[in-house]
Amino acid sequence: MAGLATGGPNMDVSLLYGINGLAQRAPDWLDRAVAAAGEYGLLTALVLLVLWCWRGVRKRPAPAAAEGFAALVWAPLAAAIALLLNVPLREFVARPRPFRQHGGLEVLASGRHDFSFVSDHAALAMALGVGLFMANRKLGFAGIGLALAVGLCKVYTGEHYPTDVVGGLALGTAVVLLLAPLAMALLTPPARALAASRRVGWLVRARGCAPAQPVDLPRAAAARESDLAA
Repeated sequence: MAGLATGGPNMDVSLLYGINGLAQRAPDWLDRAVAAAGEYGLLTALVLLVLWCWRGVRKRPAPAAAEGFAALVWAPLAAAIALLLNVPLREFVARPRPFRQHGGLEVLASGRHDFSFVSDHAALAMALGVGLFMANRKLGFAGIGLALAVGLCKVYTGEHYPTDVVGGLALGTAVVLLLAPLAMALLTPPARALAASRRVGWLVRARGCAPAQPVDLPRAAAARESDLAA
């Protein structure tokens, strides 16, 4: 399995040299900025985006607020699962870092001696982005865009092949979407219970947004018949 783009000319290596070659021509301050953004800056932005989405979700009516809150809780949980799944995956594929196989790369991150496939950062970022999309589509698109930027930064710095990034993005997406039905079934009832709580309901719904009241179907039907008779 270690033969994934580790030798010989191919599209993966060509893209690696093409994107990383930008770092060789860029000023040092830009290289440092891209390295910092790829390492923690864009992930921090993603976390802030999730918190901003939570602020908006709390203003929804109680049922929708509970579902949105459950989706936002699922996002970091899915990211953690993706990272755990990547531990045996990396060992199985055992793909060396690109700078260990190819010369002439501008390596902007030192101390990377673990295996390359798949990118932890890309998997983590995409899981957060897709989880965010489940709660809010507009912010989700922004989160997915940030995840793609994380992957691009990792190729720019010479830490990963493009396919390492693609694999990470796919892993994060798959974990969120494939496990979403089960996760939402497990997380939504506790979220609804929190929304109805007087003490901690603010976690799910903003103060002043009353929880939804159960509908008395027989009484509602009787009232409707009375209105029709009148």
